[in-house]
Amino acid sequence: MIFNPNRPYHRTEIDQLFTKVKEQMHQQAVARGCDGLALYTDCYTGKTLRGGDPYDYEHIRSAEEVFMTYRDRLTNNQIAQVVNCPENVSVTLRSINQSKGKTPLEDWLTNLDNISKYNIDVMLAKRNLEKADKAIKKMVDKY
Repeated sequence: MIFNPNRPYHRTEIDQLFTKVKEQMHQQAVARGCDGLALYTDCYTGKTLRGGDPYDYEHIRSAEEVFMTYRDRLTNNQIAQVVNCPENVSVTLRSINQSKGKTPLEDWLTNLDNISKYNIDVMLAKRNLEKADKAIKKMVDKY
């Protein structure tokens, strides 16, 4: 199959699957909470997050970065699967997610103000990034 290595960033399939993944994660978190409230652990701070807290579902390795890296060898549907693999989707405070945006986590962590302002557990964040990257590579290799 021939892929256009210059095709523009496209999120339709990514977002459709992301919505389903978030719904599944929410159901599991509510079951974990045992009181009707979702229960999560922030993937960058390690702190407990509960339903009603200002959290976001987060692509640890951004959807755009994954798309741009693999658009020359994967379809949009395959990229959506890779981006939304369980190891790459987690939960963090909305303020952290908005600050990080599409910036690669390892770059965002070089700003010491981010670490102190958001109480980032650097080792935890790097472990989660490593898990996400390994899972992404494994999925890409499968395709």
